[in-house]
Amino acid sequence: MTELKIQHIQTLSYLLSKGAKHNYVTITTSSLGKNIKKSQQAASKHLLELEQNNFIERLVNGRNVSVKITTKGFSEMIKLSTILQKSLESSPSYVELKGILVSGMGEGAYYMGLKGYTKQFKPKIGYIPFPGTLNVRLNQKIHQEAIKQFEILEGIKIKSFSDGKRTYGWVKCFPAKLNNSINCELIILERTHHDDSIVELISKICIRKTAKLKDGSKVLIKIAINFLNSVINFPNSFSILELELSGIGDCNLATFASRPIFLHPSMMNFS
Repeated sequence: MTELKIQHIQTLSYLLSKGAKHNYVTITTSSLGKNIKKSQQAASKHLLELEQNNFIERLVNGRNVSVKITTKGFSEMIKLSTILQKSLESSPSYVELKGILVSGMGEGAYYMGLKGYTKQFKPKIGYIPFPGTLNVRLNQKIHQEAIKQFEILEGIKIKSFSDGKRTYGWVKCFPAKLNNSINCELIILERTHHDDSIVELISKICIRKTAKLKDGSKVLIKIAINFLNSVINFPNSFSILELELSGIGDCNLATFASRPIFLHPSMMNFS
């Protein structure tokens, strides 16, 4: 049985949006190419291949082509939608980081104690943090890269403020758990002296004392991800069926479904 190929998904998605599930839709290959961001020749080839594999029916009249998606073509799109939905629902709802505890410069206690921050912490994260931050060095490149996504996620925003003498930058908080036992927040700072390998955590308790940690202790951090947070910065026109698929090659849907999809589900579950 012929399977739908990756490069045809955008074409079928566009045809669906034009009503080609039930009706013959008249298009030109140049307009199709423009809408799927491919050349006119590529669009023409897509239609020919889709027709040859019985995913669409075509009526040609000069430069105009009338197209209708077959039952088989629509069934394949439903199958793709189901595969993607299951992948989204089964994907872990947290980012996992591993590192070692290091000492900071002692500035965390000062900044976490500033009234401009503390009066926002209580209503926004439910507590006033212990004065000080726990610094963790991420030694592996995979963890240093993973943490970068939090720069564009919204998180829980602690707004910047001024005391009349200087302005203090915003802080973004993300619910986390240390060593599967201690509730805390990963914080992303507008201004920091640390490089990309250092992350900071806050909690209502002294984590170092409670967890009996010392410099060099290995730690595991799990940071909850809210699905809406993870997609909020995509353009409003984003559609899961309109992903840019160039460079993947002539893969079929089964191959595509087996690839990791880095989108986060909405359940904030650390299990």
